Amino acid sequence: MAARLEGLVHYQLPLDDVLVDVNALLGRRLRVSFMHSIRCVSCGKTIPKTYGQGFCYPCFTTVPEADACVLSPEKCRAHLGEARDMSWATAHCLIPHVVYLAMSGNIKVGVTRHTQVPIRWIDQGASSAVVLCETPNRHIAGVIEVFLKQHYPDKTKWQQMLKGVHDEGDLLVEKQRAAALLPPILRRYVSGNDQVTSLSYPYAGALPEMLAQVTFDKQSVVEGVLTAVRGQYLVFDHHWALNVRRHRGYLVVVETIDD
Repeated sequence: MAARLEGLVHYQLPLDDVLVDVNALLGRRLRVSFMHSIRCVSCGKTIPKTYGQGFCYPCFTTVPEADACVLSPEKCRAHLGEARDMSWATAHCLIPHVVYLAMSGNIKVGVTRHTQVPIRWIDQGASSAVVLCETPNRHIAGVIEVFLKQHYPDKTKWQQMLKGVHDEGDLLVEKQRAAALLPPILRRYVSGNDQVTSLSYPYAGALPEMLAQVTFDKQSVVEGVLTAVRGQYLVFDHHWALNVRRHRGYLVVVETIDD
């Protein structure tokens, strides 16, 4: 889903050439049907399953968008002149990056390109976030993240994130603590930007006590009242949470159901 911050996070779901206003669907009964067709998001080939968020296996092993450093920034070698596609790496890896702390069901550490702030935080469903370090490339940001992973998780606990559990704490205090943990060679990248970004998401009431993640690999239709949208999840009133990004390349039909 595409997202932008307008006080409340506003979501749009791209279906073919149309951007569907997801916020406007909140509180309505939806039926999302998988049409049993999956296409690689890179080459468009019809495939039985995806690799690395929407790719066929050949693209997953060759395209720059699926290079190892996408998930593991410390593995980036673009600064050494090595990449699947140096022109892509120049535009995406050899540019300023930030290491951040985010409140997303727990305090986590992460890395993103400077151009992806605050979109990356929205994608992770963070309630607040702060820039910890600013680096000239992806590799250095990844090295800092790996060091801090000894003290902070880098994964989001999706159920806690959706429910807003443990979304309390002082990120500026945590930033000072994290900065002090860094060795001097990495501490020089600590950012003087102490602005804490707060994020609010569209909810139509309290969430169910228990949530279950549903995938189109196990069932073809997800139907229910859309209760909340946060991160890349659509949450329905009968305990189901659908991760939209998990289904990149899947052909689906979205319908509103009138009672």
